[in-house]
Amino acid sequence: MGLRALKIEDLPHYTYDDYAQWEGRWEIISGVPYAMTPAPNLKHQRISQKIAAHLENLLKDCKFCHALLPVDWKINEDTVVQPDNIVVCGQDIGEKFLTSAPVLVFEILSASTSHKDRSLKYRLYQDAGVKYYCIVNPETNSAEVFRLVEHRYEESKDFQGNNMTFDLGPCTIDFNFGEVFNR
Repeated sequence: MGLRALKIEDLPHYTYDDYAQWEGRWEIISGVPYAMTPAPNLKHQRISQKIAAHLENLLKDCKFCHALLPVDWKINEDTVVQPDNIVVCGQDIGEKFLTSAPVLVFEILSASTSHKDRSLKYRLYQDAGVKYYCIVNPETNSAEVFRLVEHRYEESKDFQGNNMTFDLGPCTIDFNFGEVFNR
């Protein structure tokens, strides 16, 4: 008997209930698991830390918006992601996971996640209604910023050392990318 062609229905399909039992860091997108290992490199972590600190400082006077490091965002039963840095506004952050779209998402590229961040997550965040999606490239010390306009992302421009104004709804922040990429 010969091998038959593999069909999509032959592949395992995972849900949040499966995901909740797994050890280690994972994401699932449309039922497909993605390992979040190995841990991000030092430059990735340093940039993420700077983004978090800058967001925390910019949001200190806003009572409605919060900067968060990776947390589970359960988009639906078979899609759970953990963006590198996010801002949520008006959501209860005391829950086990997020169920509504963050207003601002930062993903920091690495060799193992670049394709997923630029294609799968780009479409996922656009469809979920994330207002701003920032793809940060540690190799070029730059960020591409996409803004949701009429349910589609429009690229603002590449940022290195300049500011981007993010209208988060309850508040507006001027994010200085120079603070993220400086030594």
